[in-house]
Amino acid sequence: MAGYLTTHVLDTARGCPADGLKITLFALNGDDREVLAEMVTNADGRTDSPILPAERFRTGQFELVFAAGDYLRASGQGAEEPLFLDDIPIRFGMNDAGAHYHVPLLLSPYGYSTYRGS
Repeated sequence: MAGYLTTHVLDTARGCPADGLKITLFALNGDDREVLAEMVTNADGRTDSPILPAERFRTGQFELVFAAGDYLRASGQGAEEPLFLDDIPIRFGMNDAGAHYHVPLLLSPYGYSTYRGS
């Protein structure tokens, strides 16, 4: 079985999934960044398909960039500019070619957390 990568975003300030949040996935190689995917979360706070599906999966270093500032503004949580949080980059490694990696984001206007989910 080939590995794959999923993500989702929960708006902890509002207590609901973050709908309409743009996510960009980059592959990292030293100082080089290659865009692998751009997706937007659905009403469940998830992407409609894996952000890195099995047929394109590879191991290495990656970065997910969550466009949190755009989402916070659109959801009425944008305070005075500049916002405390804007783009949120999460760098991580995937070393098991057969594993499911899940990298969620728990978001509020003044903080966030992530973890390796299941």
